[in-house]
Amino acid sequence: MERTEHKCALVAGAGISGIGAAKMLLDMGEQVILYDGNESLDREELARKLPGARILLGELSPETASGVSFCVISPGIPLRAPFVETLKKAGVPVLSEIEAAFRCGKGRLAAITGTNGKTTTTALVGRIFKAYYPSVFVVGNIGTSYTAHALEMTEESVTVAEVSSFQLETIDTFHPQVSAILNITPDHLDRHGSMEEYIRVKELIAKNQTEKDVCVLNYEDEELRRFGELVNARPVYFSSARRVPGGVYLEGDGIYSELSGEKELVVRTGELNILGRHNYENACAAAAVAWSMGVPMDVIRRAMKEFKAVEHRIEFVTEKDGVAYYNDSKGTNPDAAIQGIRAMVRPTVLIAGGYDKGSEYEEWLSACKGRAKKLILLGQTAEKIAAAAKKLGLDYVFASSMEEAVGLAEKAAAPGDAVLLSPACASWGMFKNYEERGRIFKELVRK
Repeated sequence: MERTEHKCALVAGAGISGIGAAKMLLDMGEQVILYDGNESLDREELARKLPGARILLGELSPETASGVSFCVISPGIPLRAPFVETLKKAGVPVLSEIEAAFRCGKGRLAAITGTNGKTTTTALVGRIFKAYYPSVFVVGNIGTSYTAHALEMTEESVTVAEVSSFQLETIDTFHPQVSAILNITPDHLDRHGSMEEYIRVKELIAKNQTEKDVCVLNYEDEELRRFGELVNARPVYFSSARRVPGGVYLEGDGIYSELSGEKELVVRTGELNILGRHNYENACAAAAVAWSMGVPMDVIRRAMKEFKAVEHRIEFVTEKDGVAYYNDSKGTNPDAAIQGIRAMVRPTVLIAGGYDKGSEYEEWLSACKGRAKKLILLGQTAEKIAAAAKKLGLDYVFASSMEEAVGLAEKAAAPGDAVLLSPACASWGMFKNYEERGRIFKELVRK
């Protein structure tokens, strides 16, 4: 990204992505306005974080917009926000944070998206990269903004980025050497408006790739099989259900690769520290990404065996009085929550519910039958989930807080059972994010 003269750069959003982008632009010598529509934010605290930036809260006027050269927008801000229209009328380009970072960063890039599994897969790829390359960055939707590290990257750096549909909406030149789409199931329809639009945005991850690049795709996803016939990059498939020639797949208790042209065992599932078939899919995808980025299979194998599950994704918390507690706060949609309940091998008391993203819950609740002995429902979606649970004959109660939910779960669980927080919903409304929800759950369990 070339430095602009005279006009300011506008960074929209005062969260992790916005602060990272503003710091990067300030370090490049840009004049920066940090803008957020929330007038109640602490202006002085933001100014301390970003010395040299102008802090603007509330409404963005047309006069201010006309003095802006470009805007870097944080992923949590919908493009239908009124200030975005103000910028468009002023002819101001709106770029995602990952687009700004890509323009400034150096080295090679692997980018991973998907409705579910992208955090675990990104963390696993990062662990593999760090076992082989000296300069590695693990960034994006995983909790570390891409822009926070872009200026540290060199031509020798290797970066793996977890990218969301929100981040992909406003890319332009963003071009990973290896991309991966793990799956596409209904999510964020309140933001994207339709499943067709959600799919279109997810597939933008590969829009600038060429035949020299690789796109790793889930063969078991019908939409991604179709996309594999259209994508410019060379498609490499992974599967948890069948052999895929030239790809990576689960067969029995082994993950096998044919990436080199010959079938070879990558790892036995019993050697992994992550649970569930969905995580074996994630491991297949990670092997395909890492090998396509030049990592030898023996390094991939060793790093996979050492990898531990990421926080908030079917994370074992503790065992008390014979009851095992698991934190799956990152199960923020029904498909992710299906994987969470399927990973349980004990009768399970399930804590669920939260913000309503327009999801349907019947398929998830069907997966709970025979596995979940009781549902404890909280948040905005509690009544909606209860109505679907009632039709399926599932036992449920309501809780008004996480503290009450954990107390009810403790009473409902018997020795040999599990208690699982796997909400199938976003955290907004009750918590800042899924991380806070998971941390509070763990604190309450440990008390």
